Amino acid sequence: MDAKKILFIAQEITPYLPESEIATICRNLPQGIQERGREIRTFMPKFGNINERRNQLHEVIRLSGMNLIIDDTDHPLIIKVASIQSARMQVYFIDNEDFFQRKGTVVDDDGNEYEDNDDRSIFYVRGVLETIKKLRWIPDVIHCHGWMSALTALYIKRMYVDDPCLKDAKIVYSVYENDFKKPFSDNFPEKLKMDGAKDNDLKGLKDGTDFVALTKLAIDFSDGIIQGSEEINPEVSEYIASKTDTPFLSYKTEDVYMDAFNEFYDLVMDSKKK
Repeated sequence: MDAKKILFIAQEITPYLPESEIATICRNLPQGIQERGREIRTFMPKFGNINERRNQLHEVIRLSGMNLIIDDTDHPLIIKVASIQSARMQVYFIDNEDFFQRKGTVVDDDGNEYEDNDDRSIFYVRGVLETIKKLRWIPDVIHCHGWMSALTALYIKRMYVDDPCLKDAKIVYSVYENDFKKPFSDNFPEKLKMDGAKDNDLKGLKDGTDFVALTKLAIDFSDGIIQGSEEINPEVSEYIASKTDTPFLSYKTEDVYMDAFNEFYDLVMDSKKK
């Protein structure tokens, strides 16, 4: 029997970025899942504060060169890759001069969140999915970490619903305490509709485009939800509890989460089989 394929779409990974809850989990989890017999691929944004020389990043020419249109503007997609030798694990990086060649990740030097974080999120998710198509690698489960990956489930269930590489993938979304304070732009829903989302898909964004609304959107379209932080937004927690038909895994401590997540992937795959 072929090994199941797990795609990790991460907002941050150590050692490329400083240690944090998400960055540490997204460093250790793919390795642990690979050691448990799964086949993996791992992605993160190529933020400008990642030292390419020290981390030995290099461009993958055969995967780069595509343009992604966001809000009627072309943005070149550049794919880079690096290896974590001790884990025998590659990490793919989504890069673009307009979105990711900055000193900060999601905030500037003064701590202000970037105005175009919505566009950056769209570009990142689409960049990952287009790269997976080019790799012709068909994931069984896509595990998303961090709000920058929150649009993945919507895009797969609507924009990539007929794509042979992605249409059967099950999406697991980990909800963390990590959030953003400044709502996305008012025309964020329109940008999603330009990519194929329907009005009914985006009804939760009518009253705002803040972190809670984006997280609820991710939950609506995901096949499984994991509580990634011990404490998460109370409104989000209540919303998860209301989704009784969606498999949910409560917060797990460092000593047990690896096996728990691995078993949860099987549960999500099995629960959606008809």
